[in-house]
Amino acid sequence: MTDVTETPSVSDALGECLPYLRRYARALTGSQNSGDAFAAASLEAILTDRSVLDGVDTRTGVFRVLYGIWASAGAPVEEGESGPRAKAQKHLAKLTNHSREALLLHTIEGFSFKEVGQIIGVEEGEASELVQIARREMADSVTGSVMIIEDEAIIAMDIESIVAEMGHRVTGVARTRDEAVKLGKADVPDLILADIQLADNSSGIDAVNDLLRDLGNRPVIFITAFPERLLTGDKPEPAFLISKPYTVDQVVSAVSQAMFFSSTETLHS
Repeated sequence: MTDVTETPSVSDALGECLPYLRRYARALTGSQNSGDAFAAASLEAILTDRSVLDGVDTRTGVFRVLYGIWASAGAPVEEGESGPRAKAQKHLAKLTNHSREALLLHTIEGFSFKEVGQIIGVEEGEASELVQIARREMADSVTGSVMIIEDEAIIAMDIESIVAEMGHRVTGVARTRDEAVKLGKADVPDLILADIQLADNSSGIDAVNDLLRDLGNRPVIFITAFPERLLTGDKPEPAFLISKPYTVDQVVSAVSQAMFFSSTETLHS
């Protein structure tokens, strides 16, 4: 009887975790395909042996399994891969072990330091220290130009302030798809930070696709109130995604992560 009552509960919890597991894995690898492969491997491991979730709540356990697979794999790029993502991985390898992973877990996924420690296998105090180390290392590593696509003036100003304080140059703010394309061509950004729904009911996704087609691949961070809708794994989706309402830490972490990767997965509406 115990198995019958527990299985649906665990299954439901796994289903709720999956979009965010994809988000975490994609941010680690800088790629939808690679990230989703790690997420799928994690679910397969859990379905094969539910005991891997023992000792912690289901959400923490799921991320612990993914982290274990990630750590065992050693690198998020495929063997023999070259180009921007391979160069990014070489750069990431210079960072303090576990620090970037801990930063993502705490700031983007919202785990407490205690939970971060449970996931990566360290004490709570060390998890906190790793997050602080990651903030320092990543803030000092990469700067560039950032274009913001956001139709709400207050949010746009807030994001612009956060990005500028990080040391990046903001090329401008666009409120519609057409404005975004015009701005991007006038001052080509290193990174695009885009909302999904824009002022004239145009799509931030379409604006980004227009820009990537004209300017070539570059990192993109999408901001949305409904992240699970862009984390299904069924079609080309973003590698970097933060939720509304966002925190300063989430924006800082996402921008820092995305700046490491000079290519992004495109979206198709």
